[in-house]
Amino acid sequence: MQPTILDGVLEALRIGVGFLWTAAWAIIMGLTVTSLVQVYVSKERMAKVLGDGDIAGVTKATVFGAASSGCSFGAVAIGKGLFKKGAHTVNFLAFMFASTNLIVELGLMILILLGWEFLLAELLGGLVLIAVMAVIVHLTLPENLFDEVRDTLNERDRESGVTEDPTCGMEGKQEYSLTTDGGERLQFCSEGCMETYLQETSSSGGWRDELLSWGGWYRVGNQYRKEWSMIWKDVIAGFLISGFVIVFVPQWVWNALFIQGDGLLVTAENAVMGVAIAVLSFVGSMGNVPFAVALWGGGISFAGVIAFVYADLITIPVLNVYRKYYGWQIMLYILGVFFVTMAFTGFLMELLFNALGIVPNLAGGETATDQTYFELNYTFYLNLIAFALSGFLLYVYRRGLGAPGQYRDPVCGMRTDDSGPAATHDDETYYFCSQTCEKTFEEKPGEYATGHPMEMDGHNH
Repeated sequence: MQPTILDGVLEALRIGVGFLWTAAWAIIMGLTVTSLVQVYVSKERMAKVLGDGDIAGVTKATVFGAASSGCSFGAVAIGKGLFKKGAHTVNFLAFMFASTNLIVELGLMILILLGWEFLLAELLGGLVLIAVMAVIVHLTLPENLFDEVRDTLNERDRESGVTEDPTCGMEGKQEYSLTTDGGERLQFCSEGCMETYLQETSSSGGWRDELLSWGGWYRVGNQYRKEWSMIWKDVIAGFLISGFVIVFVPQWVWNALFIQGDGLLVTAENAVMGVAIAVLSFVGSMGNVPFAVALWGGGISFAGVIAFVYADLITIPVLNVYRKYYGWQIMLYILGVFFVTMAFTGFLMELLFNALGIVPNLAGGETATDQTYFELNYTFYLNLIAFALSGFLLYVYRRGLGAPGQYRDPVCGMRTDDSGPAATHDDETYYFCSQTCEKTFEEKPGEYATGHPMEMDGHNH
């Protein structure tokens, strides 16, 4: 019987969802570790640390990036904040590389879906990437151009009254603002970041004490929720697209794009083409790992696949963000430097792995279509544990256990105190975390008014 389009779609969904099921525990565990690091590793003012483009500065930028979030857009926004505060060009680019290539959740996903050889190439290659990029930038940097753009950025933000979120470096918004005890007015990019700031100022004791209190876990829960909100679209898109690519892209397409055979020229062409496909694929950060599985299954060389995985910082949507931040010239400069760096590093990794005899054997593996994904094995039990952990963190956050502030915002459920926006309805005063929630309440007070604005359960005194 001839397979129909519907059969193909169902098979593509089976593979895409199967990949997601296989990697779910790794993503959840990785994001939990990232959230713990984000909450409990103190981030001293990075701009001071990242001022010089020397080896120490690049090393610190790499370490800070690896301990940071894994969303391409988040990395670019934080990079912009560091750049504006005076970080050397090499350092803010190194930070972006590390925070999209050397993070826990990405490493676990690569290990599960592609194997240990790719993980080794990702980690080793991530460091080589940063070194190669640093050399290229030091040789080619149009110094004045970056200084001018930095001045223009700062000037533009001053004129338009843009302030930076003190927790993440992204652009603060008027509706998420508060005044500190010292009279300073701070603006935040989101409720989550404003809450993170409130938690940091109200928390006391070391991380061990914090993790023995509800307040500490509440902070981790809030950070975990923020991490997911940044990457979930990329992750789901990457898994679903990979299923469709595996089922619907015929082998001749891969053979036409990627030269087959041996030799330096083949390796180089595959590496360049891997980066080129990444630029056009629109899938960022962790979503490009399942896509890489589809490329690997299409018979593309090791260099091509690993160069593709590196290249999430130059997809078209991310390039557009560079253009908005820095203008066309710097966008093209970053594209050029990153493209050369990523293709060259992919090329280098294949040569090195060939020399060591550890390039994985594609023919020996099962294809995505042959695999069964849903069975009672270690993946099932690890996913159960991971979903339970995820549920626990989100429960602690939603219940507001240990959150700062004795009032609960009736609109979003966040804890707040009496210093924020307030509104009265039926002789009860309600307090809000932001002007946005206050406006929403005032439009439909009957829907949100509970008559119990004060909730003390779980609050740590």
